[in-house]
Amino acid sequence: MKLWQKKIQSLKEVEAFTVGNDREFDLQLAPFDVLGSIAHVTMLETVGLLEKPEKEKLITELRSIYHQVQHPGSEFSIDESVEDIHSQVEMMLTKKLGDTGKKIHSARSRNDQVFVDLKLFLRSELETIVNSVHLLFDLLQQQSEKHKSTLLPGYTHLQLAMPSSFGLWFGAYAESLVDDTITLKAAYDVINKNPLGSAAGYGSSFPINRTLTTELLGFDDLNYNVVYAQMGRGKAERICAQSLANVADTLSRFSMDATLYLNQNFGFISFPAELTTGSSIMPHKKNPDVFEIIRAHCNRIKTLPNEIMMMTTNLPSGYHRDLQLLKEHLFPAFSTLKNCIEMAGLMISNIEVKENILADEKYKYLFTVDAVNELVMQGTPFRDAYKIIGQQVEENLFEKPVTDHAGKGGHEGSIYNLCNLEINQQMQKLINSFPFASVHQAIEKLVGLHSS
Repeated sequence: MKLWQKKIQSLKEVEAFTVGNDREFDLQLAPFDVLGSIAHVTMLETVGLLEKPEKEKLITELRSIYHQVQHPGSEFSIDESVEDIHSQVEMMLTKKLGDTGKKIHSARSRNDQVFVDLKLFLRSELETIVNSVHLLFDLLQQQSEKHKSTLLPGYTHLQLAMPSSFGLWFGAYAESLVDDTITLKAAYDVINKNPLGSAAGYGSSFPINRTLTTELLGFDDLNYNVVYAQMGRGKAERICAQSLANVADTLSRFSMDATLYLNQNFGFISFPAELTTGSSIMPHKKNPDVFEIIRAHCNRIKTLPNEIMMMTTNLPSGYHRDLQLLKEHLFPAFSTLKNCIEMAGLMISNIEVKENILADEKYKYLFTVDAVNELVMQGTPFRDAYKIIGQQVEENLFEKPVTDHAGKGGHEGSIYNLCNLEINQQMQKLINSFPFASVHQAIEKLVGLHSS
């Protein structure tokens, strides 16, 4: 029998349909459900809803469950007769502590219990993604500096445009990750607010202390309005998904560049054979399968915000079971994106870039802008200079100017002045703005890893 059931049991078909894959995803919430319960029972004792010995017994057992679910070889599972992780934890406490275990749900609903679990989970997963993005950022910056003098064709409309460099190329994606991290921080700020105590969405008549549970769980602040706290379901997941989609977009675009540049008609980059794949009938093939799979995974992640938006469209205020399905869309995206970031890092670490690409005659028109600018520097009006060089191109008389692109000065962020230091400072400022240390300290205190 489920915790919420009275006398009438649900039809098995109804139960199977409404539970769906929830139990599988609930296992990922297990440690966070325990953390929320430790904070909750600590608060219950301070407002007189638990005796101190009861609180201490509950916390001891909850910490034991926490270490069990966190153990790498743990066989922790949700019993077949139990609906979800929240019921599983309460059942385990009741089996061990009797009536004391039954008191744990006072002054909360599964609605706020689930949402606080989700927020703790999302907060943890966002931290993992931020750390992975930071590592990839550092790698891209290293490659940008290493190859800053190696020139590369720049394209607009996939047509030859102007000289670029591998320094600019790698550096562009590094700076893209800075902006992506801004959106990760925005999502983290939304997630890092406490909904616990909102109960079913209309608060509690018990004299609870929501500020205390906020501090205990390391949240930055409360979701104050209890109705909004529940309306935040769906919104929090969507904002989180959008931040993942931004990172995915950067990776997808880099992957597209890499597949083009590896193509023999470009031939700008190469990889060790063991990082590419072959063909069943064409012995010469070195396929960029890693980048193609990254591109596909990331393009799918880019659809996630819209999926969540559509699944929550036109829902009125209050809780609705539709929200349960968001887990099976959002949860796998974290591990998928993390794997894509790691694989992109592996490829970028082993990339080989071709030297002297622009020496080829077919790239001479990349330098028409340099030629125009040289005439302008000599006093020719820009529009006249443009016509002069344009006519030379039409009459096949254009000669590439003698230009030493390596080592020239230039404006901020240009081929000659990458500003990698400034970009790195932006990223470091962002990383330092995440309250990871204080969150860890709060969680360690809850699970008894250090004293108060």
